[in-house]
Amino acid sequence: MKSSVTEIKNISLKESSRVAIVYRSHSEKAVKMAKDVTAWLQTRNIEVFTAPGQKLIAKTKFVRGEKMISTLSFVIVLGGDGTYLRAVRLIDGSQIPVLGFNMGSLGFLTGSPADKIFDILGGVLEDKMTIHTRMLLQAQVFRKGKSKLRAIALNDVVIERGAYSQLINISIHKEKKLVSDIKADALIISSPTGSTAYNLAAGGPLLDPEVKALIVTPVAPHSLTSRPLIFPAHRKLVFRLEGKTQKANLVIDGQELTALTTEDEIVVEKFNADHLLIEPPQTNFFHLLREKLKFGDRA
Repeated sequence: MKSSVTEIKNISLKESSRVAIVYRSHSEKAVKMAKDVTAWLQTRNIEVFTAPGQKLIAKTKFVRGEKMISTLSFVIVLGGDGTYLRAVRLIDGSQIPVLGFNMGSLGFLTGSPADKIFDILGGVLEDKMTIHTRMLLQAQVFRKGKSKLRAIALNDVVIERGAYSQLINISIHKEKKLVSDIKADALIISSPTGSTAYNLAAGGPLLDPEVKALIVTPVAPHSLTSRPLIFPAHRKLVFRLEGKTQKANLVIDGQELTALTTEDEIVVEKFNADHLLIEPPQTNFFHLLREKLKFGDRA
């Protein structure tokens, strides 16, 4: 499949036959919309599935297993960014396009307006939408040389102290070269997409989604000289807890996955495939920054 840096031109969704819906389950509006979208798709002979972990939408089945997920034409998200990240975990790095409608609060990833949902879905089935690529991160934890965990992240990988009272000491390595030792509450390893999330709140830089890079931002560092770092995406970053009694938690896209000790080595790198994001052609990243984050506004 040939593609430009940010846009894929040769994926057709005209012949879509299977679609999964991930919705914000505690929102009555999203639940109703999930039912309405299901009915709309079914009248067009599209088989609809409900994502696991939420109430089954009437006249659908749960989508389960990697084999079934791989048959999906695309995934619809009805909610906010947290709901969108659930969809990312569902497809786990598979190149299945995701279309997000904002039915949450901020909705940076779910950029399409919910009041135009059927117009946009019609545009998807007529190949009038744009499919953009977003860089994914892969995080692996090795303990004594053996793989303990592997996970995909769209936004960020966070090493945090959690409920532990002490700051954590973390060494940062660019492959085999030591970069720095940092003492902080946490360390955020962010993708360009995640630069507008926790990274931004911690004082990290904003990156255009077209940039291919890894951002490393300390949270409440003990030293005034600890600053965010930007690394090229083709490099592998390695992190270790330093000190005999050090403990931390590994959090991937907001989900705590495992406890970490000094025996663990955390490796973060660019995943070997991109995330596919369906958006209306007129969508503008910088417009979203201005609209949702008041970027550039004068105080």
